[in-house]
Amino acid sequence: MDPLTLAISPCPNDTFIFHAWVHGLVPNAPPITVRYADVDEANGLAARGEVDVAKVSYAALPALLERYALLPCGGALGRGCGPLVLTRSRAAPPTDARLEPARLAGATVAVPGEHTTAYLLFRLWAAAHPPARVVVLPFPQITPAVRDGSVDAGLVIHEARFTYGAYGLHALADLGAWWERETGLPIPLGAIVARRELDLDRLAGTIRRSLRQAWDDPGRTCGFVLAHAQEMDPEVARRHIALYVNAFSHDLGAEGFRAVEALVARGAAAGLVPPTPARALRSPSRRS
Repeated sequence: MDPLTLAISPCPNDTFIFHAWVHGLVPNAPPITVRYADVDEANGLAARGEVDVAKVSYAALPALLERYALLPCGGALGRGCGPLVLTRSRAAPPTDARLEPARLAGATVAVPGEHTTAYLLFRLWAAAHPPARVVVLPFPQITPAVRDGSVDAGLVIHEARFTYGAYGLHALADLGAWWERETGLPIPLGAIVARRELDLDRLAGTIRRSLRQAWDDPGRTCGFVLAHAQEMDPEVARRHIALYVNAFSHDLGAEGFRAVEALVARGAAAGLVPPTPARALRSPSRRS
């Protein structure tokens, strides 16, 4: 059997979860070759059908479901972990939270990809008051671009949530907190998808066993995690893993699936993603 192709990001949550599988430490796991890709690059790889298993944005999921199934584990979903809108200056919050996006009137905003969940959330949040211009930058470049004045504001994800203060920046809005106020649900950020013709039960079981090994012996993953991280500070990596690797990483469960369905439904209602029946989000089996 040829190895499966796996695309994941170099971010600490992905390398932590997949460490054991990547290193051949999960008994009876299918062999894999790994490609480390920025989230928007991974969205493109899956859109072109170039990989067997991939970490993609939930915002990209509706366009992928003909070829790929959503696995109920291994992704990024939670509370208090959403994208932030950063600026150089601190702004007093408006009296009406619905006017928050109006503070970006005339602004140029950098985003980490057109098909990212972060950008979908931003478009939903700013629907009534969109910024003047949006530019796409690789996510590690967004915080420096805001600091240096190349853009007026930036939509940041991943490690930037922990490091933006060191750049002298301020959080204008927390889109995860906004989503939680709007829906009462956790925010679905990144999904693990696999080709529908593969053994989805086996893949889900492999990911869960890989995650269990990382939880049981986190020290074993450290060198691998730091070798790939954009931010090399071990404390940042630790905080990143603690926030983004949680019970939903092991199983989306009923609440996780409700969150995914809500995000896709709101995106479709706004004309931002294709309409997707809830049943299409469920893989044929959720055992393992």
